[in-house]
Amino acid sequence: MAVGDLVRVISLSGDWFDKLPSDERERVESMIGEILEVDEIDGYGQPWVSKCWHNEESGTALAHSVALEPSEMEFVSGPLDSPKAGKEDLCV
Repeated sequence: MAVGDLVRVISLSGDWFDKLPSDERERVESMIGEILEVDEIDGYGQPWVSKCWHNEESGTALAHSVALEPSEMEFVSGPLDSPKAGKEDLCV
């Protein structure tokens, strides 16, 4: 696993998830089934992915990043195989 790889989020679990406010939990839960790019690998070797939700009406955006356990994801492709390679998805 490396930064730029694409993974499919297949589940999210843990105490942190259960403690999220309901509106935030709903947004984060929408990451399940999504194919997301690995943004970073932390000091424990866990890959982090993020998703941005844009609100066109208000002109605002919300984002959330999560560290994934191996059981919570499946590898889709490396960065060179990715249709997203070279494209940025900024949350602004």
